[in-house]
Amino acid sequence: MEKLNILVLEDDKLAQKVMAAQLGAHNVDLAGDLKTALKKLETGRYDIGFFDLMLGPDDDYSGLKAIAAAAGKGVHAVVVSSSDSDEIIDRAYELGAGDFYAKGNEESNVAEILRKFIQNRKAAGAADIFTTSFITNDAETREAAREALKYAPTELPILILGPSGTGKTSLAKVLHEHSGRDGAFVSINCSAYTEDLLEAELFGYKKGAFTGAADSRKGRLLEAHKGTLFLDEIGTMSLGMQTKLLKAIEERSFYPLGSDKPERSEFRIISATLEDPQDLIAKGKMRFDLYQRVHGYTINLKPLARRKGDVFLLAQHFTKGGKRLSFTGEAKEWMENYAWPGNVRELKKFIDLLSSGTGGRIALEAVQKHLKSASARRPAAETADAVYADALQRGLEAALEKVSDEIISRNLRENEGKKTRTLADLKISTRLLYATLKRCGIALQGDKE
Repeated sequence: MEKLNILVLEDDKLAQKVMAAQLGAHNVDLAGDLKTALKKLETGRYDIGFFDLMLGPDDDYSGLKAIAAAAGKGVHAVVVSSSDSDEIIDRAYELGAGDFYAKGNEESNVAEILRKFIQNRKAAGAADIFTTSFITNDAETREAAREALKYAPTELPILILGPSGTGKTSLAKVLHEHSGRDGAFVSINCSAYTEDLLEAELFGYKKGAFTGAADSRKGRLLEAHKGTLFLDEIGTMSLGMQTKLLKAIEERSFYPLGSDKPERSEFRIISATLEDPQDLIAKGKMRFDLYQRVHGYTINLKPLARRKGDVFLLAQHFTKGGKRLSFTGEAKEWMENYAWPGNVRELKKFIDLLSSGTGGRIALEAVQKHLKSASARRPAAETADAVYADALQRGLEAALEKVSDEIISRNLRENEGKKTRTLADLKISTRLLYATLKRCGIALQGDKE
């Protein structure tokens, strides 16, 4: 464990010894009164401070002054006090306390405080995850991930929402890595199993429990002991399986198939789904009590089409250590405006395909050859919002004319300048086509048939 510099403000000698024993693996300074504590805070450098508030029989919560001094020096202030009225708790937090605990359970509380502090500090400096394990340069996505990382060291379940292929599994792994948990990251895609097979996968089974069970097998819940159980596509789980899983989550124990002896597992739940949980509940496909158990903190991941700046950042990452690619300006523009219905997963497959081919400079034609089958524009809702905003600013006629020009120009490019194909594809008049060509400054030349 990382060694911390810690200040303890406590006037009771016995309480000092208890705290010193709990903090024995770290560099600890003791202060028995406010004056000493303030001097140490002024001259020393501390990571975290544990502060009592009542420093003597007639003291008027003078320890509160140490909280403000610590907060001003960037020290994480933790109150451990026998005075825990609502008014005092509120005042302590107002002055800058990071945590407030009542005295009497120091053995477990102090260890947990230190574990979370160390993990949160690592998470706060985890900018490199956005260039290594969860690639994004999107400000909103980075902020959402940073917020989720604050809960990584806790027992709180985390629910990750987002379309398929947006990186839910990658984020779940990052959260586990910053949790400080000793156990493994164990992942299971719930949509890949029938109810019976999913039960066997999660809970395990004993030899002979069912036809084909030639040997006993440990379940995923037991594999995730002291680690993280990642339930991908939890929304596809049957109601019967949800009931069994809920019981295992609540009791942290379960029976493997064919066994009359329960197994215990202290696993932490992170789950993911591409469907709206509220819709699933409304349709009777998800139990509300299970939802309550898995959504302690919820993070939404945006589709790749709404993270325009991530397309080539991810493309560079996918070719790192291998064959590098170069894209023409037209190819880049087309890819940045492509809808990416398969999100990051589709982009990786596409880059792998290009990397496996001959040549490394990718032109628009090569991009369209592999991606043209799907919609190449942004999601309809986002496009509609942009058109609406443009109409309010410049008028409806001008906004619709702009949309028409973009559609016609793009189709003409895809058809390599063959106007007869564009006329047929879009079912437009020759007059509209030529008016668009004139507005957009496209040369009026014959078809390249």
